[in-house]
Parts: sequence; structure tokens; C-alpha cells
Amino acid sequence: MSSSKFIDVGSGNIVQASRVLCVAAADSAPIRRLITDARDRSVLIDCCAGKKCHSVLIMDSDHIITSALELDELKTKLEDK
Repeated sequence: MSSSKFIDVGSGNIVQASRVLCVAAADSAPIRRLITDARDRSVLIDCCAGKKCHSVLIMDSDHIITSALELDELKTKLEDK
């Protein structure tokens, strides 16, 4: 059995690092539309815990995960894994 690596995406939530396709900043209009579409399709996972959304993780399962962590912080965590 292989050991899966997980990264902390904030507020005590973790994500399997190997399933992340993309990490993007949440401040652009296309990403905001992606979040709205994911909410409508019930594939949005909000890990912001009431804080401002700073980054978005796009998963290979078609789920969209919002995080209150900055993009650079998530990038560092993914590179460490």
C-alpha cells in the first residue's frame, strides 16, 4: 500500500496532493465564474471557514476547493510533497 501525501488547505482541512491538478488565485473573473459553476453543480468544497477566499484548487475528480490560504503558501506545500 502506497503512502498518500496530504497538504493542509487551511482551517484543519487536508487534500490529497496527488489529486490536485491546478492551484489558482481566486481574484480573476474566470476563476470566480468557475466557483459559481461548481456551486451550481454541487462540486464546490468551501474550506475557507468564513474567511476571504484567496486560492482555488482544481481536483482531478472535477471538484473545486476554495482556500483562505495564499497561492504562494499552497504552492510551497505542494512542492514540499
